[in-house]
Amino acid sequence: MKNYIRNISVAVMITASAVGAQAQQTGDTLVLDLGSAILMAQEQSPEAQQARSNFLAEYWQYRSFRANYLPSLSVSSSPYLNKEINKITMQDGSEAFIKQDLFGADISMQLTQNLALTGGSFFVKSNLSRLDDLRNNTTSYSAQPLLVGYQQSLFGYNALKWDKRIEPVRFSAAKKEYAETLELISAQTCNRFFALAGAITSQEMAKENFATSDTLYRMAKGRYEIGTISQNEMLQLEINKLQDETRVMDAEIILQDQMQSFRSFLGLSQTTPIKLNIPDSVPEFQVEMEKALSLALENSPDPEQFSNMVMQSKSNLAYAKANRGLKADIYLQLGLSQTGPDIPTAYQDPNNQMRASVTLALPILDWGRGKGRVKVAESQLETATTRAQQGMRDFEQNIQKLVMQFNMQGKKVNVASLTNKRAESRSNVATKLYMMGQSSILDLNSAINEKNNARNNYMNTLSEYWRLYYTIRSITGYDFEHDTEIQVTEMLK
Repeated sequence: MKNYIRNISVAVMITASAVGAQAQQTGDTLVLDLGSAILMAQEQSPEAQQARSNFLAEYWQYRSFRANYLPSLSVSSSPYLNKEINKITMQDGSEAFIKQDLFGADISMQLTQNLALTGGSFFVKSNLSRLDDLRNNTTSYSAQPLLVGYQQSLFGYNALKWDKRIEPVRFSAAKKEYAETLELISAQTCNRFFALAGAITSQEMAKENFATSDTLYRMAKGRYEIGTISQNEMLQLEINKLQDETRVMDAEIILQDQMQSFRSFLGLSQTTPIKLNIPDSVPEFQVEMEKALSLALENSPDPEQFSNMVMQSKSNLAYAKANRGLKADIYLQLGLSQTGPDIPTAYQDPNNQMRASVTLALPILDWGRGKGRVKVAESQLETATTRAQQGMRDFEQNIQKLVMQFNMQGKKVNVASLTNKRAESRSNVATKLYMMGQSSILDLNSAINEKNNARNNYMNTLSEYWRLYYTIRSITGYDFEHDTEIQVTEMLK
């Protein structure tokens, strides 16, 4: 257990090294590809830091739970000063008000061991007390060199037993959730990376379109003057130029907004210049459905979270039943004790002492409150069981859906890439034909719009491919591209 914190730190160091290896610094500009952006987000983004903080909180809660089953040693003391008139029972049985002027102090050391099987606790302790009568100037000591005892609630709720069932599963789910969160951050990085890439592409495309429309407009002015094109066509070209000029300004605003959002997500300064290396292809591989399902059941936190939800409801039902009927607490203590005017005398020839008590409580008339709590807990358990079963069905269906979408998405990327190239070529051809007077303005506008749509669709298709891939990685804890377990998951097992 004590290695978990060190493992996380090592993971962060490895990630930071990988970021340094893949993210290049060209002058003042940070050059990022998709992989280095993902590693940077997993290492220093606010979302990653929050995920680590959440996991550490779960870790220390688990450590606290484990400590409940280990011996605990404590020392206590409660000195006091008593100067008041109290009612005292005299030796003959009569009572009188006596002025007391007392000073008392004690020190006690106790070793306690909780027992999960029974829910009770076994203890060994030693105690020494001193009492000073300030009015009579006398001092006495009371020593209990050794006391051995056991205390337990009979028929009650055994929190130690239920925690031993619930907490390990909860912590296991927390480890898997941390690894899953890092991969979900990767999926978010894909979205933001391609949102910025799309904004960069849109700006470049807007500038290209404006340059083309400006050139066509200038050429058209000469044709219009000699009467080879109509006024309507001339006005359409001017409108195209003005609209493209507006699109350049809009694209610049969107680019700056996406750039600021991307910097913020990566935890970078808002003044850091960034350049993206946008991938122009995707790896050729398929995700096996059965393998993905098996890995998801093993590495995803969802199955354990559903199991823990049911277990917690069972614990609540046990608590309701334990508090409905007879309650009994037992306390046993055996040991030695002695008193004397000084400390050595208080430890000489100690006497045996024993204390045993049983406390019983049985509700006679509670107007059905106890039964009602049990019925509510039973209903909640039934609901939790149904939700867990439905959740597992949805979980498996979601994996199947993601795998099918991903396996198809690679083909969509190839189609979108080819469409983008063809649309680019058609736009160039349409522009040349129009400049030679062999095409209409409608054909030219149609070709330019198709080029714009094809390029945007290609970027969206790339983004969706990587988002799907990292979402599958988050659920399965597996790198299907390289056919290996994800490193952070391995380090947290």
